[in-house]
Amino acid sequence: MMLTNRITRSVFLAMGGLALATLSGCISQGEYDRVHEAYTSCASQMTEKNGRISELEQSLAQLQAGYGKGEGALAALQRENMDLKNQLASAQGDLKGLEGRLGQLSFGPLDRETEQRIDDIVSKFPGLLSFDSARGMVRVNSDLTFDSGSDTVKDQARQGLQALSQVLTSGAATQYDVIVEGHTDSQRMANQSTIQRHRSNRGLSTNRANSVIEVLAGMGIQQGRLMAAGWGEYRPTVANNPNGNTRENRRVEIYMAKLGGSGATASTPTAPAGNTFAVPTADGGK
Repeated sequence: MMLTNRITRSVFLAMGGLALATLSGCISQGEYDRVHEAYTSCASQMTEKNGRISELEQSLAQLQAGYGKGEGALAALQRENMDLKNQLASAQGDLKGLEGRLGQLSFGPLDRETEQRIDDIVSKFPGLLSFDSARGMVRVNSDLTFDSGSDTVKDQARQGLQALSQVLTSGAATQYDVIVEGHTDSQRMANQSTIQRHRSNRGLSTNRANSVIEVLAGMGIQQGRLMAAGWGEYRPTVANNPNGNTRENRRVEIYMAKLGGSGATASTPTAPAGNTFAVPTADGGK
């Protein structure tokens, strides 16, 4: 219980500080929401595991009182208890890393050189790429990047990602970390093999974000600069059609931001390539 209280206070203080940073204009609401979800997810897992450990410790105490009658059950509970303690220690490490990352957040407009170079790239790939300079975000059209239900990047999309990687691995752009977010519409999956592979819209969006990260890493962007997330259907740009098939909502968004000043010469300790804070749900779509 004391550990749970400490976790709760830690989350409250850290998120309170982040909220003040948002109000003062340091970061946007979108960036706040992304890190907030990651942070609270990790804290929730820690609280759940800590509660389970408390239950096991109570069971251990009861069995120890009658040790000769339940040696096998006692040994099994001791092993489970140790496993959960190891999981809790890992979650505590994740949370500590997120706390450090929260304290180093620095979002804002990109430098002029990088903006100009990205503008040039987008003009060469109309329909595939678009650029939101205010958010430091390149949007990739999923319909031109993936086949329906697939997370394999098409060759035509690789050309656009190759051009983007050349920007991100040179000049002023090396100061930015790269956050890749996958999004889908709300259309349900119909193909059984697609369901088995991705399980849900969120699973599909996460796998697509990871696929883009793999492509960018293969083109020279350091793994420590890359982080992935999958939103599934839950961050639409427009209202989904009644049948769920809404092209505008199927996209990958690539954000450039200073998440601790890692750049190209330092590592990002808490978010290796392919790391994601999204948990697949039971739905599915395109």
